[in-house]
Amino acid sequence: MVERVLIIAGEASGDAHGAEVVRELRSRQPNIDIFGIGGDKMKQAGMKLTYHIREMSFMGFVEVIKHLPLIRSVEKSLERLMEIKKPAVVVLIDYPGFNLRFARIAKKYGAKVVYYISPQVWAWKKGRVKKMKSIIDKMLVVFPFEVPIYEAENIPVEFVGHPLIEEMHGMMEREQFYLKFRLEEEKKFIAVIPGSRKQEIHKLFPVMLNAAIQLAGKNKHVVVAVAPNLSLDEYLEYVPHGVLIKFIQHATHEVMKYAEFAFVTSGTATLETACNGTPMIVVYKTSPITYWIARLVVRIKNIALVNIVAGKTIVPELIQGAVTVNSLVKEAKMILKQPQRIMEMKVKEKLGSAGAASKVADTILSV
Repeated sequence: MVERVLIIAGEASGDAHGAEVVRELRSRQPNIDIFGIGGDKMKQAGMKLTYHIREMSFMGFVEVIKHLPLIRSVEKSLERLMEIKKPAVVVLIDYPGFNLRFARIAKKYGAKVVYYISPQVWAWKKGRVKKMKSIIDKMLVVFPFEVPIYEAENIPVEFVGHPLIEEMHGMMEREQFYLKFRLEEEKKFIAVIPGSRKQEIHKLFPVMLNAAIQLAGKNKHVVVAVAPNLSLDEYLEYVPHGVLIKFIQHATHEVMKYAEFAFVTSGTATLETACNGTPMIVVYKTSPITYWIARLVVRIKNIALVNIVAGKTIVPELIQGAVTVNSLVKEAKMILKQPQRIMEMKVKEKLGSAGAASKVADTILSV
C-alpha cells in the first residue's frame, strides 16, 4: 500500500489536472498522505501544500535566472521532506525545468517517479529523452504522438488521454452562466484569456484587452478570465478609465465555451478553447533574450498546442512584435468573416477519452 505521495505541479493548469488525481487517490485510500507543490484546487481536493503555485509561476530563461535563489530554496526544502517523510511515489506534473531536476533527487531517496504530462521534448531537445531513462519509472502522456518518442528509448510509457476531456464536463449552461455573472442575455462577448503568470499579464494583457474592447464595440461585453492564482488587482491597473469589463474567476471553461471570439495566451488554454470550438488568436511575448534563445533550440513550426495537436496551423499565432492592438483586431475580424475557418478549430477527437485521472491514480498505487 502506498502511504505517502509527493506531487509537484508548478502552474495553474497543473493544479487543475493534479486536483483530479488527488481526488482519485483519496477515493481509493482516504488516509493517504499527499503533499507538495500545488494550488487552491489541489488543496481543496485534499493535498497539503508545502508551496503554492503562485510562488513558482514564472517562465522563460531570463525569468528563471532571476528566481534561481527561490528555486534552490524550494528544492532543498522538498529534499528535506523526502528524507523525513520518505514518500513511496513522487508524481511530477508538467513543469519540466524544475521537475526533471527534482526527479534525480527523488530517485536518490528510493522513490518511484511517475511523470504525468510529458515535457515537450518533441519541441525542444529529443536528446533529453535519453537522460530521462534512469530517473523516470513511468511516463504518462496526454497526446498519442508522444508514445513512440519514449518507446524508442525503452522508457515505460502510457497514453492516458487528456485531462481536459473530463474537466470540461459539468459546465454551467449558457443561461446559468450569464445569470450568475450578470451578463446581458442578448449580448455576445469577446473573451480575453491572458494566462496565469504575472509577466504574461504585464506583457500581454493590456494589448489583448484593448483589442477585445475595439472588437466588441458598444454592442458586446468584454470578459476576462481571471487565473485562480492571481488577484484581481493584477488586472485592474490595465483597464482604461470608464470602460466596463467583466472579470470572471473559477469559470474559465465557460468563458471559453460561450465567447464569440477569444484572445488567448499560448499554453494549455489554446487547447481548451479549441475543444470548445471557439474561434481565437494565440498571442505570445517574452523578453527579447528568452525569445532569441528559444529560436535557437525550438525545433517545431508552431508554438500553440492547438496547432501542434492539429498537425497544421488552424489558429493564427501572433508573436513578439506582431502583438499589437491593430494586428489582433484585424486578424480577428478576418476570422469572424470566414465561417469555414471557425469550423476548423476543433481538435477534441485527438485527445482520447475521459478517465485520465483515474488511470494516473491506478499507476501511482501500483508502480
